[in-house]
Amino acid sequence: MWALLVLIGVASVSAHLQDLSFDRQKVFRVIPQDDEQVEILNFLANIMEVDFWQPDSVTLVRPKMQVDFRVEAEKSFDVEDLLKESGMEYEVLIDNLQAAMDAQFDSKVRTASHSYEKYNNWDTIAAWTADIAAQNPDLVSRTVIGETYEGRPMYLLKMGKSGQNKKAIFMDCGFHAREWISPAFCQWFVKEAVETYGKDTVMTTLLDKLDFYVLPVVNIDGYVYTWTNDRMWRKTRSKNAGTTCLGTDPNRNFNAGWCTLGASNLPCSSTYCGSAPESEKETKALADFIREHLSTIKAYLTIHSYSQLLLFPYSYTYNLPSNYQELNSIASAASKQLASLYNTKYTYGPGAETIYPAAGGSDDWAYDQGIKYSFTFELRDTGRYGFLLPESQIKPTCEETLLAVKYIANYVLEHLY
Repeated sequence: MWALLVLIGVASVSAHLQDLSFDRQKVFRVIPQDDEQVEILNFLANIMEVDFWQPDSVTLVRPKMQVDFRVEAEKSFDVEDLLKESGMEYEVLIDNLQAAMDAQFDSKVRTASHSYEKYNNWDTIAAWTADIAAQNPDLVSRTVIGETYEGRPMYLLKMGKSGQNKKAIFMDCGFHAREWISPAFCQWFVKEAVETYGKDTVMTTLLDKLDFYVLPVVNIDGYVYTWTNDRMWRKTRSKNAGTTCLGTDPNRNFNAGWCTLGASNLPCSSTYCGSAPESEKETKALADFIREHLSTIKAYLTIHSYSQLLLFPYSYTYNLPSNYQELNSIASAASKQLASLYNTKYTYGPGAETIYPAAGGSDDWAYDQGIKYSFTFELRDTGRYGFLLPESQIKPTCEETLLAVKYIANYVLEHLY
């Protein structure tokens, strides 16, 4: 077996995933049973480019854990031989990545303009933020909270009826560029708020009594790059000193156990923590805004994909937050609400023990700033499509997630502090 590994390694030094032909690339799911099988995956990741989908780094792989990863077409047969020879349980989740990418765009909506049931590129989303504010001036306003590394404005929507001393909930989407269902949810949430205000009693009460800050895409440069160059890009697009590897993982870039567990100090890694906390213009802009509004922001919600999880602090430590019981019961009830529509099952709990440790995340950081209701959603699915969730699932995914978000928001409103 090790001879086979060496052969794969020799052949792959010159090959890169960056050639960006996704045709016949495969996504495997394996469940290593023991430390030896974990070691095989580590070795594999060392000798060839392996894109880990779940967990997001080989360093987090443990025995009995479900592991999803992508390999280039030329290597997929070698990898399959290796998995067979090692006796590792495995299945091919996606047989041809390019076909899965093409199949994402299965929406029946045929329009060149913005649609809530399609994936929209950044220019379309940016124009939509202006339109939705212009069309609903008494409910929505748009500001710019900073700009990205490549100079794009970061638009923030503020939603709610004007009132005195209102508390707020902050929600963001699109931290990781390839998680397209995430920005789709932020757009859907804004749509539902403006369309159901005055009709739905819960939404009307929420917007009368609270403000919502919605950042539709955090990692705009990365998101643009997934539309133009590499659908599987995850990080920001900033330059790193001393290397040609670009980008930082924005969700490892916050000052919460920064660059310890589950984050990498290697710029080429997909979980690179950056040169310092808030080294990225995008994370700095987000953090600055929250710091400036700490007296009013009472909850923080960040939307990711995939895995169907509802997580709360901590991820950078196995220690439990001081209001663990409360957060756990909110997550339990919100998950029940979510499942009530399409029976979609979510797992909930503190990040580190529910999935894996990950330092430098925005949810832990917000919690440590004193925002005691801090949650991370990992939306559909559990791996059948992974980051390539078809457009036909945007509506049901957003509808069910909205139920959970409304539940949390209503709880926060009834427990203001």
